[in-house]
Amino acid sequence: MSIGDEQKELLRLVEALAAKKPPSFGKSNDGLHDARSNKYWANLLPESTKKRFQKAGIDIEGGYPAFPAQEDIPKFLDQAFSVRDKIEPFTDRGTFARPDKKALFDAALEVRDLTKHIGTEIVGLQLKDLTTEQKDDLALLVAERVVVFFRDQDLSPQNQLSLGEHYGRVEKHPQAPFVPIPSSRNDPYAQGSGVSIIWLKFLKDFYGIRKGFRFNNYPWHTDLVHERQPAGLTHLHLDLIPATGGDTVWSSGYAAYDKLSFAMKQFLDGKNAVYCSGHAYIDRNDPLSGPKFVEREHPIIRTHPVTGWKSLFVNRSMTRRIVGLLPDESDTILGYLFSVFENNLDIQVRWSWQPTKDGFGTSAIWDNRVSQHYAVGDYDVDEDERHGTRVSTLAEVPYFDNNSVSQREGLGLE
Repeated sequence: MSIGDEQKELLRLVEALAAKKPPSFGKSNDGLHDARSNKYWANLLPESTKKRFQKAGIDIEGGYPAFPAQEDIPKFLDQAFSVRDKIEPFTDRGTFARPDKKALFDAALEVRDLTKHIGTEIVGLQLKDLTTEQKDDLALLVAERVVVFFRDQDLSPQNQLSLGEHYGRVEKHPQAPFVPIPSSRNDPYAQGSGVSIIWLKFLKDFYGIRKGFRFNNYPWHTDLVHERQPAGLTHLHLDLIPATGGDTVWSSGYAAYDKLSFAMKQFLDGKNAVYCSGHAYIDRNDPLSGPKFVEREHPIIRTHPVTGWKSLFVNRSMTRRIVGLLPDESDTILGYLFSVFENNLDIQVRWSWQPTKDGFGTSAIWDNRVSQHYAVGDYDVDEDERHGTRVSTLAEVPYFDNNSVSQREGLGLE
Protein backbone atom coordinates (compact mmCIF):
# COMPACT_ATOMS: atom_id res chain seq x y z
CA MET A 1 0.00 0.00 0.00
CA SER A 2 1.45 3.37 -1.02
CA ILE A 3 1.76 6.34 1.32
CA GLY A 4 -1.08 8.00 -0.56
CA ASP A 5 -3.28 4.93 -0.14
CA GLU A 6 -2.41 4.74 3.57
CA GLN A 7 -3.45 8.38 4.05
CA LYS A 8 -6.73 7.77 2.23
CA GLU A 9 -7.45 4.67 4.33
CA LEU A 10 -6.62 6.57 7.52
CA LEU A 11 -8.96 9.40 6.55
CA ARG A 12 -11.69 6.86 5.74
CA LEU A 13 -11.35 5.33 9.20
CA VAL A 14 -11.36 8.74 10.88
CA GLU A 15 -14.49 9.77 8.95
CA ALA A 16 -16.19 6.49 9.92
CA LEU A 17 -15.37 7.06 13.59
CA ALA A 18 -16.47 10.68 13.44
CA ALA A 19 -19.84 9.61 12.02
CA LYS A 20 -20.59 7.47 15.06
CA LYS A 21 -22.49 8.73 18.08
CA PRO A 22 -20.44 9.97 21.00
CA PRO A 23 -19.45 7.22 23.45
CA SER A 24 -21.60 8.83 26.16
CA PHE A 25 -24.71 7.49 24.42
CA GLY A 26 -25.85 4.19 25.93
CA LYS A 27 -27.67 2.47 28.74
CA SER A 28 -27.29 3.28 32.37
CA ASN A 29 -25.63 0.84 34.71
CA ASP A 30 -28.94 -0.58 35.90
CA GLY A 31 -29.92 -1.42 32.33
CA LEU A 32 -33.51 -0.32 32.90
CA HIS A 33 -33.47 2.76 30.78
CA ASP A 34 -31.35 4.67 28.33
CA ALA A 35 -29.82 7.21 30.72
CA ARG A 36 -28.67 9.39 27.83
CA SER A 37 -31.89 9.42 25.81
CA ASN A 38 -33.96 12.55 25.57
CA LYS A 39 -37.09 10.64 26.66
CA TYR A 40 -35.39 9.75 29.90
CA TRP A 41 -34.50 13.38 30.51
CA ALA A 42 -37.98 14.58 29.61
CA ASN A 43 -39.24 12.59 32.59
CA LEU A 44 -36.76 14.36 34.87
CA LEU A 45 -37.66 17.84 33.67
CA PRO A 46 -38.64 20.13 36.58
CA GLU A 47 -42.37 20.64 37.05
CA SER A 48 -42.14 24.41 36.62
CA THR A 49 -40.52 23.91 33.22
CA LYS A 50 -43.07 21.26 32.20
CA LYS A 51 -45.89 23.69 33.02
CA ARG A 52 -44.23 26.47 31.04
CA PHE A 53 -43.80 24.20 28.01
CA GLN A 54 -47.35 22.82 28.30
CA LYS A 55 -48.77 26.34 28.37
CA ALA A 56 -46.71 27.15 25.27
CA GLY A 57 -47.93 24.06 23.39
CA ILE A 58 -44.50 22.41 23.38
CA ASP A 59 -44.79 18.62 23.32
CA ILE A 60 -42.00 16.86 25.18
CA GLU A 61 -43.54 13.39 24.92
CA GLY A 62 -41.14 12.69 22.08
CA GLY A 63 -38.23 13.62 24.32
CA TYR A 64 -36.37 16.59 25.72
CA PRO A 65 -34.16 18.21 24.77
CA ALA A 66 -34.05 17.89 21.00
CA PHE A 67 -30.77 17.39 19.17
CA PRO A 68 -29.46 18.17 15.70
CA ALA A 69 -29.32 15.10 13.49
CA GLN A 70 -26.06 13.24 14.14
CA GLU A 71 -25.09 13.27 10.46
CA ASP A 72 -25.43 17.06 10.36
CA ILE A 73 -23.20 17.80 13.36
CA PRO A 74 -19.80 19.04 12.11
CA LYS A 75 -16.92 16.78 13.07
CA PHE A 76 -14.22 18.19 10.81
CA LEU A 77 -12.58 21.59 11.02
CA ASP A 78 -13.56 22.61 7.49
CA GLN A 79 -17.20 21.75 8.24
CA ALA A 80 -17.14 23.89 11.36
CA PHE A 81 -15.56 26.81 9.49
CA SER A 82 -18.29 26.64 6.85
CA VAL A 83 -21.05 27.17 9.44
CA ARG A 84 -22.20 30.80 9.06
CA ASP A 85 -19.00 31.74 7.22
CA LYS A 86 -20.83 34.11 4.88
CA ILE A 87 -21.11 37.71 6.08
CA GLU A 88 -24.74 38.66 6.62
CA PRO A 89 -26.08 42.24 6.77
CA PHE A 90 -26.77 43.52 10.26
CA THR A 91 -28.31 46.71 11.61
CA ASP A 92 -28.47 47.14 15.37
CA ARG A 93 -32.04 47.88 16.45
CA GLY A 94 -30.68 50.32 19.02
CA THR A 95 -29.98 52.75 16.19
CA PHE A 96 -33.76 53.19 15.78
CA ALA A 97 -34.36 54.09 19.43
CA ARG A 98 -34.94 57.53 20.89
CA PRO A 99 -32.02 58.64 23.06
CA ASP A 100 -34.35 59.13 26.04
CA LYS A 101 -35.88 55.64 25.55
CA LYS A 102 -39.25 57.23 26.34
CA ALA A 103 -41.46 54.42 25.05
CA LEU A 104 -39.77 51.87 27.31
CA PHE A 105 -39.25 54.02 30.39
CA ASP A 106 -42.74 55.55 30.42
CA ALA A 107 -44.34 52.09 30.37
CA ALA A 108 -42.22 50.71 33.22
CA LEU A 109 -43.18 51.01 36.87
CA GLU A 110 -39.54 51.51 37.82
CA VAL A 111 -36.10 51.63 36.22
CA ARG A 112 -33.29 50.75 38.64
CA ASP A 113 -29.60 51.16 37.84
CA LEU A 114 -27.96 48.46 39.95
CA THR A 115 -24.39 49.81 39.86
CA LYS A 116 -22.63 52.87 38.51
CA HIS A 117 -21.22 51.22 35.39
CA ILE A 118 -23.32 48.16 34.58
CA GLY A 119 -26.72 46.59 35.11
CA THR A 120 -30.29 47.93 35.08
CA GLU A 121 -33.52 46.31 36.26
CA ILE A 122 -36.84 47.11 34.59
CA VAL A 123 -39.91 46.61 36.79
CA GLY A 124 -43.51 46.23 35.65
CA LEU A 125 -43.14 45.16 32.02
CA GLN A 126 -43.68 41.86 30.24
CA LEU A 127 -41.12 41.18 27.52
CA LYS A 128 -43.71 39.36 25.42
CA ASP A 129 -45.87 42.51 25.26
CA LEU A 130 -43.23 45.03 24.19
CA THR A 131 -43.99 47.14 21.15
CA THR A 132 -41.48 47.54 18.33
CA GLU A 133 -40.51 50.95 19.68
CA GLN A 134 -40.03 49.55 23.19
CA LYS A 135 -37.92 46.67 21.85
CA ASP A 136 -35.67 49.16 20.09
CA ASP A 137 -35.40 51.28 23.24
CA LEU A 138 -34.40 48.13 25.10
CA ALA A 139 -31.65 47.44 22.55
CA LEU A 140 -30.24 50.91 23.20
CA LEU A 141 -30.49 50.47 26.96
CA VAL A 142 -28.60 47.15 26.80
CA ALA A 143 -25.95 48.78 24.60
CA GLU A 144 -25.46 51.49 27.23
CA ARG A 145 -25.89 49.49 30.45
CA VAL A 146 -24.45 46.16 29.19
CA VAL A 147 -27.07 43.94 30.87
CA VAL A 148 -30.76 44.51 31.70
CA PHE A 149 -32.95 42.37 33.99
CA PHE A 150 -36.67 41.56 34.18
CA ARG A 151 -38.32 39.58 36.99
CA ASP A 152 -41.76 37.91 37.06
CA GLN A 153 -41.87 37.15 33.35
CA ASP A 154 -44.62 35.06 31.75
CA LEU A 155 -42.51 34.10 28.74
CA SER A 156 -42.80 31.14 26.42
CA PRO A 157 -39.79 29.90 24.42
CA GLN A 158 -41.65 31.11 21.31
CA ASN A 159 -41.90 34.61 22.79
CA GLN A 160 -38.21 34.50 23.63
CA LEU A 161 -37.31 33.40 20.10
CA SER A 162 -39.50 36.10 18.54
CA LEU A 163 -37.79 38.80 20.61
CA GLY A 164 -34.41 37.48 19.53
CA GLU A 165 -35.43 37.54 15.88
CA HIS A 166 -36.30 41.21 16.24
CA TYR A 167 -32.68 41.92 17.20
CA GLY A 168 -31.00 39.96 14.42
CA ARG A 169 -30.12 36.56 13.05
CA VAL A 170 -30.69 33.98 15.79
CA GLU A 171 -27.78 31.64 16.39
CA LYS A 172 -28.77 28.01 15.84
CA HIS A 173 -25.93 25.96 17.24
CA PRO A 174 -25.04 22.95 15.06
CA GLN A 175 -24.23 20.81 18.12
CA ALA A 176 -26.16 22.05 21.12
CA PRO A 177 -29.42 20.55 22.44
CA PHE A 178 -32.46 22.77 22.00
CA VAL A 179 -36.12 23.25 22.86
CA PRO A 180 -38.35 21.37 20.38
CA ILE A 181 -40.57 24.27 19.37
CA PRO A 182 -43.31 22.73 17.15
CA SER A 183 -42.56 24.71 13.98
CA SER A 184 -38.85 24.03 14.35
CA ARG A 185 -38.77 20.35 15.35
CA ASN A 186 -38.21 19.36 11.70
CA ASP A 187 -35.75 22.13 10.94
CA PRO A 188 -34.37 21.25 7.47
CA TYR A 189 -30.87 22.24 8.52
CA ALA A 190 -31.11 20.17 11.71
CA GLN A 191 -29.67 23.05 13.69
CA GLY A 192 -32.38 23.43 16.26
CA SER A 193 -35.02 25.95 17.10
CA GLY A 194 -32.61 28.70 18.15
CA VAL A 195 -33.66 28.23 21.78
CA SER A 196 -30.88 26.37 23.57
CA ILE A 197 -31.07 25.01 27.11
CA ILE A 198 -29.26 25.80 30.34
CA TRP A 199 -29.73 22.78 32.61
CA LEU A 200 -26.55 21.65 34.37
CA LYS A 201 -28.13 18.51 35.78
CA PHE A 202 -28.59 17.29 32.22
CA LEU A 203 -25.48 18.80 30.64
CA LYS A 204 -23.05 17.51 33.25
CA ASP A 205 -24.46 13.99 33.14
CA PHE A 206 -24.92 13.79 29.40
CA TYR A 207 -21.46 15.06 28.54
CA GLY A 208 -19.71 13.35 31.44
CA ILE A 209 -18.68 16.57 33.21
CA ARG A 210 -17.68 16.19 36.84
CA LYS A 211 -20.19 17.27 39.46
CA GLY A 212 -19.55 18.57 42.95
CA PHE A 213 -18.53 21.65 44.88
CA ARG A 214 -15.02 21.76 43.41
CA PHE A 215 -16.19 21.52 39.79
CA ASN A 216 -19.33 23.64 39.48
CA ASN A 217 -17.81 26.96 38.40
CA TYR A 218 -16.92 27.98 34.87
CA PRO A 219 -14.34 30.54 33.74
CA TRP A 220 -15.24 34.06 32.76
CA HIS A 221 -16.22 34.10 29.10
CA THR A 222 -18.03 35.81 26.25
CA ASP A 223 -20.28 33.77 23.98
CA LEU A 224 -19.44 32.78 20.40
CA VAL A 225 -16.36 34.94 19.93
CA HIS A 226 -15.00 32.57 17.26
CA GLU A 227 -17.82 33.40 14.85
CA ARG A 228 -17.17 35.62 11.86
CA GLN A 229 -20.04 37.70 13.27
CA PRO A 230 -19.95 37.00 17.02
CA ALA A 231 -22.96 37.21 19.31
CA GLY A 232 -24.65 40.52 19.99
CA LEU A 233 -27.57 40.23 22.43
CA THR A 234 -28.15 37.10 24.49
CA HIS A 235 -31.38 36.53 26.40
CA LEU A 236 -31.35 33.97 29.22
CA HIS A 237 -34.67 33.16 30.88
CA LEU A 238 -34.66 30.96 33.99
CA ASP A 239 -37.92 29.14 34.68
CA LEU A 240 -36.47 27.23 37.65
CA ILE A 241 -34.24 29.01 40.13
CA PRO A 242 -32.51 27.61 43.24
CA ALA A 243 -33.88 29.00 46.49
CA THR A 244 -30.37 30.21 47.26
CA GLY A 245 -27.40 30.61 44.96
CA GLY A 246 -27.02 30.26 41.22
CA ASP A 247 -26.19 33.94 40.69
CA THR A 248 -24.54 35.28 37.53
CA VAL A 249 -21.90 38.01 37.38
CA TRP A 250 -21.28 40.34 34.42
CA SER A 251 -18.30 42.63 33.86
CA SER A 252 -18.29 45.67 31.58
CA GLY A 253 -15.94 45.85 28.61
CA TYR A 254 -16.48 49.62 28.43
CA ALA A 255 -15.34 50.14 32.01
CA ALA A 256 -12.51 47.62 31.60
CA TYR A 257 -11.15 49.74 28.75
CA ASP A 258 -11.46 52.87 30.87
CA LYS A 259 -9.41 51.16 33.60
CA LEU A 260 -6.39 51.01 31.29
CA SER A 261 -3.66 53.63 31.22
CA PHE A 262 -3.46 56.00 28.29
CA ALA A 263 -0.30 54.28 27.08
CA MET A 264 -1.91 50.82 27.23
CA LYS A 265 -4.97 52.09 25.36
CA GLN A 266 -2.72 53.49 22.65
CA PHE A 267 -0.85 50.20 22.42
CA LEU A 268 -4.00 48.07 22.10
CA ASP A 269 -6.06 50.33 19.81
CA GLY A 270 -6.04 48.77 16.36
CA LYS A 271 -4.47 45.45 17.37
CA ASN A 272 -6.08 42.06 16.74
CA ALA A 273 -6.23 38.86 18.73
CA VAL A 274 -7.08 35.26 17.85
CA TYR A 275 -10.32 33.85 19.30
CA CYS A 276 -11.22 30.15 19.39
CA SER A 277 -14.35 28.02 19.49
CA GLY A 278 -15.50 26.10 22.54
CA HIS A 279 -15.79 22.85 20.56
CA ALA A 280 -12.90 20.97 18.96
CA TYR A 281 -12.81 19.24 15.57
CA ILE A 282 -10.70 16.91 13.43
CA ASP A 283 -8.37 18.30 10.77
CA ARG A 284 -8.92 16.20 7.63
CA ASN A 285 -5.42 17.02 6.42
CA ASP A 286 -3.80 15.90 9.66
CA PRO A 287 -6.32 13.71 11.48
CA LEU A 288 -3.88 12.41 14.10
CA SER A 289 -2.68 15.85 15.18
CA GLY A 290 -5.25 16.11 17.94
CA PRO A 291 -8.29 18.35 18.44
CA LYS A 292 -8.41 21.59 16.48
CA PHE A 293 -10.48 24.68 17.18
CA VAL A 294 -12.07 27.21 14.88
CA GLU A 295 -9.95 30.35 15.15
CA ARG A 296 -10.66 33.84 13.82
CA GLU A 297 -9.08 37.24 14.28
CA HIS A 298 -10.97 40.19 15.77
CA PRO A 299 -9.97 43.58 17.19
CA ILE A 300 -8.92 43.55 20.84
CA ILE A 301 -10.59 46.94 21.22
CA ARG A 302 -13.89 47.02 19.35
CA THR A 303 -16.25 49.89 18.74
CA HIS A 304 -19.93 49.48 19.57
CA PRO A 305 -22.03 50.51 16.53
CA VAL A 306 -24.77 52.16 18.63
CA THR A 307 -22.93 53.94 21.46
CA GLY A 308 -19.71 54.56 19.54
CA TRP A 309 -17.80 53.60 22.70
CA LYS A 310 -14.65 51.49 22.81
CA SER A 311 -14.74 48.18 24.66
CA LEU A 312 -12.05 45.73 25.70
CA PHE A 313 -12.91 42.52 23.84
CA VAL A 314 -10.99 39.62 25.39
CA ASN A 315 -11.87 36.71 27.66
CA ARG A 316 -9.80 34.07 29.43
CA SER A 317 -11.67 31.11 27.97
CA MET A 318 -11.42 31.86 24.26
CA THR A 319 -8.82 34.55 23.52
CA ARG A 320 -5.69 32.70 22.42
CA ARG A 321 -3.04 35.27 21.52
CA ILE A 322 -2.38 38.83 20.37
CA VAL A 323 -1.41 38.98 16.72
CA GLY A 324 2.15 40.17 16.08
CA LEU A 325 3.52 39.57 19.59
CA LEU A 326 5.85 36.87 20.85
CA PRO A 327 4.07 34.16 22.91
CA ASP A 328 5.50 35.38 26.22
CA GLU A 329 4.58 38.98 25.41
CA SER A 330 1.05 37.99 24.41
CA ASP A 331 0.51 35.78 27.47
CA THR A 332 1.69 38.50 29.84
CA ILE A 333 -0.51 41.23 28.38
CA LEU A 334 -3.56 39.00 28.01
CA GLY A 335 -3.18 37.79 31.59
CA TYR A 336 -3.31 41.38 32.77
CA LEU A 337 -6.31 42.23 30.55
CA PHE A 338 -8.22 39.20 31.81
CA SER A 339 -7.59 40.32 35.38
CA VAL A 340 -9.03 43.77 34.68
CA PHE A 341 -12.42 42.15 33.98
CA GLU A 342 -12.20 39.58 36.74
CA ASN A 343 -10.69 41.51 39.67
CA ASN A 344 -12.36 44.93 39.55
CA LEU A 345 -15.61 44.60 41.48
CA ASP A 346 -16.58 48.17 40.66
CA ILE A 347 -17.14 47.29 36.99
CA GLN A 348 -19.22 44.19 37.77
CA VAL A 349 -22.82 43.42 38.68
CA ARG A 350 -23.87 40.23 40.49
CA TRP A 351 -27.45 39.27 39.79
CA SER A 352 -29.59 37.07 42.04
CA TRP A 353 -32.30 35.47 39.92
CA GLN A 354 -34.54 35.20 42.97
CA PRO A 355 -37.13 36.21 43.92
CA THR A 356 -39.74 35.69 41.23
CA LYS A 357 -43.46 34.97 41.48
CA ASP A 358 -44.64 31.37 41.43
CA GLY A 359 -45.16 30.21 37.87
CA PHE A 360 -43.07 33.02 36.39
CA GLY A 361 -39.39 33.34 35.50
CA THR A 362 -36.59 35.88 35.42
CA SER A 363 -34.81 37.18 32.31
CA ALA A 364 -31.43 38.79 31.65
CA ILE A 365 -30.53 40.36 28.31
CA TRP A 366 -26.90 41.31 27.77
CA ASP A 367 -24.58 42.52 25.05
CA ASN A 368 -21.74 40.07 24.40
CA ARG A 369 -19.83 42.71 22.45
CA VAL A 370 -19.13 44.69 25.62
CA SER A 371 -19.15 42.15 28.43
CA GLN A 372 -18.00 38.94 30.04
CA HIS A 373 -20.08 36.79 32.37
CA TYR A 374 -19.55 34.16 35.04
CA ALA A 375 -22.08 31.64 36.35
CA VAL A 376 -21.60 31.10 40.08
CA GLY A 377 -21.95 27.39 40.81
CA ASP A 378 -22.75 27.63 44.52
CA TYR A 379 -25.71 25.27 44.40
CA ASP A 380 -26.25 21.51 44.26
CA VAL A 381 -26.79 20.59 40.60
CA ASP A 382 -28.98 17.59 41.48
CA GLU A 383 -30.95 18.95 44.44
CA ASP A 384 -31.21 22.72 43.85
CA GLU A 385 -31.99 22.63 40.16
CA ARG A 386 -31.61 25.52 37.76
CA HIS A 387 -33.19 25.39 34.31
CA GLY A 388 -33.43 28.01 31.61
CA THR A 389 -33.67 28.74 27.92
CA ARG A 390 -31.33 30.96 25.94
CA VAL A 391 -31.53 32.84 22.65
CA SER A 392 -28.52 34.60 21.11
CA THR A 393 -28.43 36.84 18.06
CA LEU A 394 -25.40 37.39 15.86
CA ALA A 395 -24.23 40.95 15.34
CA GLU A 396 -21.78 42.76 13.08
CA VAL A 397 -18.28 41.77 12.06
CA PRO A 398 -16.20 43.29 14.90
CA TYR A 399 -14.41 46.49 13.99
CA PHE A 400 -12.32 49.26 15.53
CA ASP A 401 -13.03 52.88 14.66
CA ASN A 402 -10.05 55.08 15.47
CA ASN A 403 -12.42 58.03 15.91
CA SER A 404 -14.51 56.28 18.56
CA VAL A 405 -14.23 57.28 22.22
CA SER A 406 -14.26 55.56 25.57
CA GLN A 407 -17.43 55.41 27.65
CA ARG A 408 -16.17 57.98 30.12
CA GLU A 409 -15.24 60.33 27.28
CA GLY A 410 -18.63 59.78 25.68
CA LEU A 411 -20.41 60.61 28.93
CA GLY A 412 -18.29 63.72 29.49
CA LEU A 413 -16.53 62.29 32.55
CA GLU A 414 -13.03 62.73 31.10
